[in-house]
Amino acid sequence: MDVKSRNYLLMNRQALERDIKTSYIMDHMVADQVLTLQEEEKVKQQERAAMLINIILEKDNNSYRSFYNALLHEGYRDLAALLQDGIPVFSSGNGKSSLDGMTSYVKRILCEGGVPQRPVVFVTRPKLVDAIKQKLYCLGSDPGWVTVYGMAGCGKTVLTAEALRDHQLLEDYFPGGVHWISVGKQDKAGLLIKLQNLCSRLEHDSTLSQRPPLNIEEAKDRLRLLMLRKYPRSLLVLDDIWDSWVLKAFDNQCQVLITSRDRSVTDAVSGNKYEIHVESGLAHEKGLEVLSLFVNMKISELPEQANCIIRECKGSPLVISLIGALLRDFPSRWEYYLKQLQNKQFKRIRKSSSYDYEALDEAMSISVEQLDNDFKDYYKDLSILPKDVKVPTKVLCILWDMETEEVEDILQEFVNKSLLFCDRNGKSFHYYLHDLQLDFLTEKNRNQLQELHKNIVNQYKKYYKLNMPIPSQEDCMYWYNFLAYHMAGANMQKELRELMFSLDWIKAKTELVGPAHLIHEYVEYSSVLDQKDSIVRENFQEFLSLNGHLLGRQPFPDIIQLGLCQPETSEVYQQAKLRAQSETGAFYLEWINKKSLKNLSRLVVRPHRDAVYHACFSQDRQRIASCGADKTLQVFKTESGEMLLEITAHEDEILCCAFSADDKYVATCSADKKVKIWNSRTGKCMHIYEEHTEQVNCCQFNNRSGQYLLATCSNDTFIKLWDLKGKYCRNTMFGHVNSVNHCRFSPNDEYVASCSTDGTVKLWEVRSANELKTIEIKDFFQNADEQDDVEVLVKCCSWSRNSDMILAVAKNKLLLWNIKSLSKVADCRGHMSWVHCVTFSPDGSLFLTSSDDQTIRIWETNKVCKSSDAVLKSELDAVFHNGEVMILAIYNQKYIQLINGNTDNIIMQTEPQESLICCCCLSEDLKFAAFGQENGTVKVLQLLDGKVLKYREAYRTSVQHCRFTSDCQTLISSAHDAVIQVWNWQLNECVFLRGHKEAIKDFRLLESAKLLSWSFDGTVKVWNIITGNTEKDFACHGGAVLSCAVSPDGRKFSSTSADKTAKIWSFESSCVLHELKGHEACVRCCTFSPNNKLLATGDDKGDIRIWDILTGGLLHFCSPVTVDEGEPTHGGWVTDLSFSPDSEMLVSSGGYLKWWNVTTGESLQTFYTNGTNLKSIHVSPDFKVYVTVDNLGILYVLQKL
Repeated sequence: MDVKSRNYLLMNRQALERDIKTSYIMDHMVADQVLTLQEEEKVKQQERAAMLINIILEKDNNSYRSFYNALLHEGYRDLAALLQDGIPVFSSGNGKSSLDGMTSYVKRILCEGGVPQRPVVFVTRPKLVDAIKQKLYCLGSDPGWVTVYGMAGCGKTVLTAEALRDHQLLEDYFPGGVHWISVGKQDKAGLLIKLQNLCSRLEHDSTLSQRPPLNIEEAKDRLRLLMLRKYPRSLLVLDDIWDSWVLKAFDNQCQVLITSRDRSVTDAVSGNKYEIHVESGLAHEKGLEVLSLFVNMKISELPEQANCIIRECKGSPLVISLIGALLRDFPSRWEYYLKQLQNKQFKRIRKSSSYDYEALDEAMSISVEQLDNDFKDYYKDLSILPKDVKVPTKVLCILWDMETEEVEDILQEFVNKSLLFCDRNGKSFHYYLHDLQLDFLTEKNRNQLQELHKNIVNQYKKYYKLNMPIPSQEDCMYWYNFLAYHMAGANMQKELRELMFSLDWIKAKTELVGPAHLIHEYVEYSSVLDQKDSIVRENFQEFLSLNGHLLGRQPFPDIIQLGLCQPETSEVYQQAKLRAQSETGAFYLEWINKKSLKNLSRLVVRPHRDAVYHACFSQDRQRIASCGADKTLQVFKTESGEMLLEITAHEDEILCCAFSADDKYVATCSADKKVKIWNSRTGKCMHIYEEHTEQVNCCQFNNRSGQYLLATCSNDTFIKLWDLKGKYCRNTMFGHVNSVNHCRFSPNDEYVASCSTDGTVKLWEVRSANELKTIEIKDFFQNADEQDDVEVLVKCCSWSRNSDMILAVAKNKLLLWNIKSLSKVADCRGHMSWVHCVTFSPDGSLFLTSSDDQTIRIWETNKVCKSSDAVLKSELDAVFHNGEVMILAIYNQKYIQLINGNTDNIIMQTEPQESLICCCCLSEDLKFAAFGQENGTVKVLQLLDGKVLKYREAYRTSVQHCRFTSDCQTLISSAHDAVIQVWNWQLNECVFLRGHKEAIKDFRLLESAKLLSWSFDGTVKVWNIITGNTEKDFACHGGAVLSCAVSPDGRKFSSTSADKTAKIWSFESSCVLHELKGHEACVRCCTFSPNNKLLATGDDKGDIRIWDILTGGLLHFCSPVTVDEGEPTHGGWVTDLSFSPDSEMLVSSGGYLKWWNVTTGESLQTFYTNGTNLKSIHVSPDFKVYVTVDNLGILYVLQKL
């Protein structure tokens, strides 16, 4: 640090130590990167102010300046004034530091040379200042040119002047002084006056006072002699150069620094040349700093409009200064000036300042006016370019109907004059306008915008005709992203509707960029699309919103098949049906009973590549933040799912995220035991907290704006309350005896609710941190309709706005409780797997859920509360009879329903049963049905009226399977034990088949009163069901036998096992014919082809293999690709398989349904069900109708088109 600066600190040390509060001061210094986090901790632990000053004294000039600025921002203006005269200038950047800041030597040199003083409000941009100095050092003692170029108002002049305030730079490199001339736009007479004035200034102490030069040549000559003889090693600064001919007057072997908007001005002069491009914008924080200094307020005290103003100013130092100066004079006009900026009323933003132009529009238009008339027209065409988009050259080639080289020449002219920016990305060039230039152009050509948009659309149509851009073309992404924008801008309603309501366009676009942008366009251009009515647009928007998670997959799903799943009144369905019927040889399926299905979700998105552990709304409902196992925090738009922010935020899985009440921050917490606070717009990390000793499961902000309280809870059983302003833990709440999964502030911020794996929800008082109430949640699941033995763990909860309702999540169910009456209002299913999180939107109209299935679903609360969708168990039976399919299903585990699959009508429903129903079956003549219950009872009923004819208390455990014999007089059943019961229900006689050592997996009837059964004990047995004797006994596998199939000729059977093998056996010889190896997981299912030549097997990894029965050789491996970082092709296990009658096709069930070409092993079609885990598929004899149920309880009757 300079001696002078150090002395000022020591001199005023007492006053500083007495008055300053260090925490906010240090925030600024940490942000400026002059103070480390370790030093900040050190200051907190010891005597705060004294320690901070000791640390600053050991640092360089940057820390002094940062400390001074921090005092200003935090309102310590009297203390800042004490340090003002000690402010050092920036070090020269060549390893030498300034001797004494703004020394009297520097002041004298700059004053004599006419260098402009610092503006009243000055915020340094050290990187650019240092870059200018570096280029000046490069000149050394050789003649040459340094060009500082950039667009109007980017701060070229101020930065150049600041670079010259360096003692060592001037003393070592320019001892002859600095001579500054503001040139501007000049004709020859004006330039001559400038040169005369300069010569006169340089000759001011000469004994011979000469007459002024009479022309430019004479002036150039005199200037050359003066610089050579009287001012060797001096720097000539020419500010604001517009024309290259002006520079010729100064081209006399001296050292020159120029500022210009035109990068190419030095092309016409000789000597070494160096360039510095001044980026057009200040960072957001720097912009706020400038504004705060103008209006004499702390940054934290600035009104909310300040952030919006800085965003609208696009970082332009000129515009921020113009606005700041106006606000200093009219402090109540924040809203007024913000509106002027938003409405692009640049003419009204005018202020007399040190800048040459009174208003922004004037500064911009002067640059444009310099162009030739032809070029002005081309520049006008750029008015319709979208903001923040780099446009490939080919787009402009199509627009202007020119060759690439011609277009690049025109655009280079704009680039040279800082009217356009160029990004040279490899071989291709991309061009873009600064936001302010675009705003200016848009405003200037407002009346012609529609025509300009129309022109670009017509040029596109002329070039591409009826084709679409292909991904290998460099302009492809531009058209997919912005063709609709141009059509809407041109108000070309017919063309826009044709484009946006075309399945071809949707397929091509979503394959490239995903569905979010398209959904955004449906919302954005609804006024153009809805000029007739909104129904068609709503059809397409809903289609994309509910299938977006599928459309982001690889391989890309068949969009026609997805369209066929839409309601029959939907335009999407009608288009898909026409397309499906017109495509010869294609395989498509109609979901014929879909009418009953109500879509409760509003949007389904898939932003993560792994389980999504948490998602939440921003307070304004416009954004959603989500996090998960992929360690990223994502922020996207609620309406469309469009990505706004993606941060790799932690070193381990992120378990929760939360917006603050004012949406300014997002908190995240992780298995890495850390809690982090992020700026929700920029993604900058603001704080890190590390007090929890185990993984942090949840974080939640309070609901009141301005007071930043954060609650976190952890596996260490504690809930902690953090005060963001104080950056410390305010309270720790003790009481849970196990991991705390979740915590939530009540809407009035007086209480915190927490839920734990100890099965309780606890309510705490925020102020005192005392426990208020405990609710035992597991009591509500005593009568739950779930059969499995999974322990009930409450994952999370969410309050409704009026504090009357609380949403809780367990397994894949959402339960909505009225908290006063403790009654269940609704439950809903939609996710394929466990739900991790549920959150109401601030107004309560929506809630969102996130799940292991990698999706986030947004639901409408009122739809969910009114809905009562039928939930069917996955065990069902189907009989195909006279072109109709009759389905026997278990409804809500208490009723048996007979459903006509073609019409979706319920023909019969039983009374509710006293014990849960586990399995059911139909007789072939459709006269009887049977079902088994959890209490071990088996019942036979008459289908005509649903009356129970006979029942038998057969087992002590739940019944797993039941089937009628072909004469319908006998019912065969098995339970969770090793005995099969053969019950002649009409005679009420029962035969017991005993012999298996472990529970029966399943059985199937053979001809002539024989039965094949297989068991977890690894054996397969053939029984005589009349005598009850074992006729054959096969010791098949070392592991459980999971499935068996019998060949069409009845001579062979196959077995598959958990030991990852399948085997083919001979009934006659009881020998194994082939052992089929190669599967890498449990082989779960198998089936023979009708032509008796093939066997298909499916495993738990999603693989399907087709084998030759004769040789046991592997013929095909169905679609062995895995997609999306290891997601299996079948979405999990393969649970069932069935061949077509001609043995040429195969259908499989698992995570969804797939149809395969048996000859090639290629996939023919995929049908994505709403849920997953399809346990079986019933196929009609002609292979045209398919029946299944997913894990959400939705029935699918599919018919081949």
